[in-house]
Amino acid sequence: MKSCPDYSFELAAMSGGARLIAGVDEVGRGPLAGPVMAAAVILDPQNIPEGLNDSKQLSAKRRVYLAEWIEENCDWGLGSCSVDEIDALNIYHAAHLAMSRAVMGLRQVPDHVLIDGNKIPKGINHSAEAIVKGDTRSLSISAASILAKVLRDRIMVDLAQQHPGYGWDVNAGYPTPAHKKALLDLGVTPHHRRSFKPVHYILCKDG
Repeated sequence: MKSCPDYSFELAAMSGGARLIAGVDEVGRGPLAGPVMAAAVILDPQNIPEGLNDSKQLSAKRRVYLAEWIEENCDWGLGSCSVDEIDALNIYHAAHLAMSRAVMGLRQVPDHVLIDGNKIPKGINHSAEAIVKGDTRSLSISAASILAKVLRDRIMVDLAQQHPGYGWDVNAGYPTPAHKKALLDLGVTPHHRRSFKPVHYILCKDG
């Protein structure tokens, strides 16, 4: 039986004196195209919606509903790193920079930050803790995972209209067989990550 996220990490931080706790998660490390994006969310402990979970465990319709609820009812921030930044920094450091930017995008300064993963990004200068599989364990991180996923998917749908044929509206830039075939047939766009092997190989071959 799969466990669901709860508010225990947040309550533990509150018992230590924290009042505003932000959950942070990123999405888009694996795609061949598009930005990496992170969200930070501060939930109101008196007004938490039902059904928050790791975004991958939810239907697309449920994700969109919850993301819109979060946008309307929570303090949230968004951070991203462009393809050029990903290629310059590498995806690991770019994802951490996106997380730092998301925290900076909050209206309020959090007292404590819960990070999905096993490392705290260097740019987060708040009291913080890293939680492995945090999107399945902390409601605040779950909320951040949902918001980051929905907002990044919207960007990829827009990019798919500008660059038809790669299927970004359905694969979000991930290396599906259809996407990799389109890369071979149509070539590399400005939104492809040139440091990623499938893209790099095509550029080397064409060069």
